[in-house]
Amino acid sequence: MEITSVVVVGAGPAGLAVSGCLTEAGVDHVVLDRHSVGHSWRHERWDSLRTLTPNWMNGLPRLPYRGPDPDGFMTAAAVAEGIEHYAGAIAAPVITGATVSAIRSAGRGHEVIADSGTWMADAVVLATGPGRSDVPAIAADLPARLEQLCAAEYRNPQQIGERVLIVGASASGVQIADEVVRTGRHVTLAVGEHVRLPRTYRSRDILWWMQAMGVSSRRWDDVDDIGRARQVPSPQLIGTPERRSLDLRTLRQLGVELVGRLVGAAGGRLSCSGSLANLVANADLKQSRLLDQIDGFIATAGIVAPAPDRPPPTTVDTPRTSLDAAGFDTVLWATGHRAAPPGLDPDNLDRHGRIVHDGGLLRTPGLFAVGLPFLRRRSSTFLSGIGRDAVELSVAIRQHLDREVAAA
Repeated sequence: MEITSVVVVGAGPAGLAVSGCLTEAGVDHVVLDRHSVGHSWRHERWDSLRTLTPNWMNGLPRLPYRGPDPDGFMTAAAVAEGIEHYAGAIAAPVITGATVSAIRSAGRGHEVIADSGTWMADAVVLATGPGRSDVPAIAADLPARLEQLCAAEYRNPQQIGERVLIVGASASGVQIADEVVRTGRHVTLAVGEHVRLPRTYRSRDILWWMQAMGVSSRRWDDVDDIGRARQVPSPQLIGTPERRSLDLRTLRQLGVELVGRLVGAAGGRLSCSGSLANLVANADLKQSRLLDQIDGFIATAGIVAPAPDRPPPTTVDTPRTSLDAAGFDTVLWATGHRAAPPGLDPDNLDRHGRIVHDGGLLRTPGLFAVGLPFLRRRSSTFLSGIGRDAVELSVAIRQHLDREVAAA
């Protein structure tokens, strides 16, 4: 058994950001990962993917972006390379090929059990990301002849059929629909709750305005319903060299058929909710309110900016609520992720298996999490937000270690 002060589970950007902070503070620790550094960005993203955030937002603690294209958007491969560079720059003590199966409380410490060994630590940080692809149970009711894959398995349009049903209209769903329909394939998009945002507004990136106004920095302890806030879908954005917007209106113009949320399957028929018009109207309303905020901010701060350039409203026809499964070759699930923490005490999980935490501090003392939606602020899943969370969380970890020393 190995002994260390802190075990960090996960060598993605969140785990490495914490590692960098701990190294700077002189805290002995180890980082365990079942794969290699940057694995998910290199092997679980489609070929054309770029970050939702501009490059100036894509730094990590003590290593901000300093490249020649701050307003551009990194490819997935570039992000993977950046993560690997960061791991080397901070000399992260990473052990790869270590799959953690359980984390058990042992006295005042924690036992981390992996297939490659066991570690005893005073604190454990879960940096395993959002978890595995969340394919709903309805997938089992679809006809066996239908090809099914999730967004993490999708690489390019050549691997799927000519008639595609994409389920989910957050960032991944709309980006894949946009790419696939441009190849001439017939695309139907099943739409649930979504967040519509323009890529740019009044000459600046929408995320620049949200950061300048403090919207993206809003803290978890300043939100009335943090549970609800952590379930808000990722915004309909795409990172492209021309900084174009992507939303349901754009997809409809390209020929994508929009239907409501997929709710059932039986006898070769797929049932969709009839609430599409309401969901679209709600997303448009929330976007309009945000743009009103930006206009007010510009006026109050005296910022020189072009006149408002509001995106046109989204219009939808009465959608079909029953689809013939025979009309599709492929169903692609862009339905997000389901938490899959390794062997935690049930007291630290809710009834859906999600980690219960207060700004990254779990119910069991000495257990921490990082890299989850709205962990400590609205931007927690962006690289820049991950870095800020890691800095604050490392302070909480050191405070815990100090208490352990004082109690010994």
